Amino acid sequence: MSDRDSAFAEYFAARSGVMRGTAYLLCGDWHRAEDLVQAAFTKLYVHWNRVARHEALDPYVRRVLIHTFIDDGRRGWWRRERPSETPGDMPADQPQTDDRLMLMRALAQVPPRQRAVLVLRYWEDMPVEAVAAALNCSAGTLKSQAARGLTTLRGIVAPPVNAE
Repeated sequence: MSDRDSAFAEYFAARSGVMRGTAYLLCGDWHRAEDLVQAAFTKLYVHWNRVARHEALDPYVRRVLIHTFIDDGRRGWWRRERPSETPGDMPADQPQTDDRLMLMRALAQVPPRQRAVLVLRYWEDMPVEAVAAALNCSAGTLKSQAARGLTTLRGIVAPPVNAE
């Protein structure tokens, strides 16, 4: 195995699990999350010689992962599988609680770009600048997307009560 391949394999072994968790939060399905991670790491491998010289591999992979997820959501309905109403199977080491399942169902209903903002900003606890860089947008755009996403999520989790 070449030095390039061994360095990539080492990075993949160390970081693929974290990226898979992020992908799951984005799409709500472990199998689709695995596909997103594979696509992101495949793109990383193609550009490994250029990208590996930089210290910031995680932001690069995360950005590719997010763009792959958002692009997948833009495809016509005939070119993609339809997600089910329920979240995908969770690994045995992940506890399933009612709150977690409710949150995953609600998050699945948020538009993809807003979902990416919510996952990175609030779940991954990334700073505004890092999320904006990952999504290739300004901090102001990111904040408005976060506000819209939170409003959508609140509307799903706690629907408005009809005043009669």
